[in-house]
Amino acid sequence: MQLFKRFVLITMIFTAVYSDEQRDIMLPNLSVKLLDGKQVRLSALLEEGPLLVDFWATWCAPCKKEMIFLEEFHQKYNEYGFRVLAISTDSPKSMSKVKSYIRAKKHTFMVGLDPNQEIAKKMNALLMPTTLILSKDRKVSWYHQGFIPGDEKEIEAQIRAVLELGQEKAGE
Repeated sequence: MQLFKRFVLITMIFTAVYSDEQRDIMLPNLSVKLLDGKQVRLSALLEEGPLLVDFWATWCAPCKKEMIFLEEFHQKYNEYGFRVLAISTDSPKSMSKVKSYIRAKKHTFMVGLDPNQEIAKKMNALLMPTTLILSKDRKVSWYHQGFIPGDEKEIEAQIRAVLELGQEKAGE
């Protein structure tokens, strides 16, 4: 148990330091293939407002837990121009599971495909899930790896910050 606590502490420290390094980095105007087969560029997605990009996989239990909240945030903040793009990093072999999973869970946010992890590497998505919030100018305003219960509060706080909304409505 002691070793596990040390691992968690080291991971938290690494994530905090690494998150600060990712802040305000401007990402290249990447192109993402969506689940419906269309290609879309980051700049096009950011025209209406900020974007949450989440890297996930069907085999990742924490990813699936986080996606419940991503759907909630997608619904709640869509009227402010905020969007969610969940990019699957499933391998080409397991890519067929992605569409059925999204359908079964009735997720309405955009889903991208990155079977060779090319986009994930460019966005430093080293662990699943990795969540980034991008401002309209393609800058990373928040970067986080992993998901444990309670992280959804920080994600929502970061969404509200990038949308320049006060905290009084959080949790409504």
